[in-house]
Amino acid sequence: MRIIPASDSSLLVEFGNAISPQLHGRVMTLFLALEERHDPRIRNLHPGYGSLLIDFDPLQLSHEELASILEQAVADANDRPYFVARMVTLPVCYDPEFGLDLLELAQSANLTVEQFASQHSLPLYRVYFLGFSPGFAYLGGLPEPLHAPRLATPRPRVAAGSVGIAGSQTGIYPVDSPGGWRIIGRTPMRLFSPGATQPTLLHPSDLVRIFPIDRATFEEMSREQ
Repeated sequence: MRIIPASDSSLLVEFGNAISPQLHGRVMTLFLALEERHDPRIRNLHPGYGSLLIDFDPLQLSHEELASILEQAVADANDRPYFVARMVTLPVCYDPEFGLDLLELAQSANLTVEQFASQHSLPLYRVYFLGFSPGFAYLGGLPEPLHAPRLATPRPRVAAGSVGIAGSQTGIYPVDSPGGWRIIGRTPMRLFSPGATQPTLLHPSDLVRIFPIDRATFEEMSREQ
């Protein structure tokens, strides 16, 4: 574990730079341990793949004091049970109208569109962190044959709910926005509701199971949102 000053009011705790459930488990264990302290001097916690960014009030806490708190929190966390991840089931429609890049990606992988969609919906994905836009979840666990680079030129508008691929990750656009991920489908679920008590549907450490739906089911579920 490395503790690095990130600014005059933040520290970065690094456990490693790989995308792995083990590293992320250490991040989330520390994240939960700090949340449970309810320390008003700690203003925000931002978990990543293998790191945790901690924003604090510099008028009430120094870098050195926070580093001491972190070291104690890590020691305390070693004695606590490992956290249990939440399971979320997410419907995705791989209709050609939604999957703007699906045919091209399937051909590049020497798969049919149906095979590509089937392989994409097979893994149990993990939410490693939220970023880019509110509620945008970066999901790890994409099968290697489906890996694909981002678009050379981002699209000016990607529809909310669009499911994309970028490198070794898959992700879902929570709102209409520009974006350069390769789009392969869409979910009817609302991923970001700013007025809700829990504004984001997905949270770091969640496990996501995708199940394919047809266009008629997509339309029906969309009306219920």
